[in-house]
Amino acid sequence: MTAHQWELADEAATAALATRLAGVLDEGLVIYLHGDLGAGKTSFARALLGAVGVGERIKSPTYSLVESYRAHGRPAWHLDLYRIADPGELEWLGLDALSDPAALVLVEWPERGVGALPAADVIVHLAYAGTGRHAALESRTERGARTLSRLG
Repeated sequence: MTAHQWELADEAATAALATRLAGVLDEGLVIYLHGDLGAGKTSFARALLGAVGVGERIKSPTYSLVESYRAHGRPAWHLDLYRIADPGELEWLGLDALSDPAALVLVEWPERGVGALPAADVIVHLAYAGTGRHAALESRTERGARTLSRLG
């Protein structure tokens, strides 16, 4: 569908992009975060969750696999599936709640949860670019396209 690209000089620029995306969210959204280890997926997710109103400490779900929050009365979920070897391992997590259309769902390493996750509205690709990062955001649904169109 639509794609947008940015060069991000540092972690602050990554956080600024996530904050900018948070500013145009007016409904739930499923966001898949792709990138190598250290590319900024968790930093992006933390910044976005903070910008949508999560007031508590935003923990990395690397070991817990999933962290849940409330953001302005709506559910927000952050998953890190790096340690998952097979999507069947996710059955016991009760991921049915992720299909709430009002929920913000952020998934790191979504390829490890194929078939167990809701479809992505937006995919964020983060890659190393010299000392900074390159970000590409692409929509996968009409809801994702509406969101990215407001991003500019």
